[in-house]
Amino acid sequence: MPVLGLVLLIIQLCFAYHALKTGRAYWWLFVIMGFPVVGCLLYYFIEVFPNSREARRAERAAQLIARSFDPDKSMRQHLANFEDCGSVDNRLRLAAACINRRMYRQAVELYRSSLTGVHENDPDIRFGLVNALLGGNEFKEAFEVAQKLRQSHGSHRSAEVRLLAARAMEGLGRFDEALAEYRVLADTAGEEARWRYGALLVRMGKTTEAGDIFRRMLRNAERMPEQYRAAHDQWLSLAREQTRATS
Repeated sequence: MPVLGLVLLIIQLCFAYHALKTGRAYWWLFVIMGFPVVGCLLYYFIEVFPNSREARRAERAAQLIARSFDPDKSMRQHLANFEDCGSVDNRLRLAAACINRRMYRQAVELYRSSLTGVHENDPDIRFGLVNALLGGNEFKEAFEVAQKLRQSHGSHRSAEVRLLAARAMEGLGRFDEALAEYRVLADTAGEEARWRYGALLVRMGKTTEAGDIFRRMLRNAERMPEQYRAAHDQWLSLAREQTRATS
């Protein structure tokens, strides 16, 4: 029993340390230390688990299960709304749903048809159009639309639009130009830009330099809050895979 009590005390202290280190409310210390087992369980399931990788995996699994029972429910709803009222808003929601289903050609047509009247130069619609064109490997038009968007609305999501243009250049085989863009964007446009910079280096045979990029991504992420790592999990996971591949 004394050994069990010591183990339980160590667990409590670990949870208490985590609460202090991560800036949780001080009253958690009283809950954890005052109720050895229940307090630790409450803290874990209320504060730790919802932000954990396991929780994100469980959420993704639940979404996959839901889609497996009715995979087109969301698409049908957006399509019904569009048929009831062909407004630009409904058209754009349907276009976004098409992108999620990788129906890029349909998304392109919906975005194009929305660029009329007062929406002819809408930067958000043009941004969506570039995304759809990239998804459909229509790199030439994607680059042209991205460049026009940068010229007409230079301050609108500037780093993201520049990243889309760089992706289009890569798709067109203009690797040196794309690499120069990625190199700049790696310091300004977040983890996706850093990963794409490293991935293009791999594609160009510069695996040593690419490995440095991926390892730096992972080191920097370790110093960031857990919420940041969760938000960029896709690119950090890809960087982890590339690190193993280039080691």
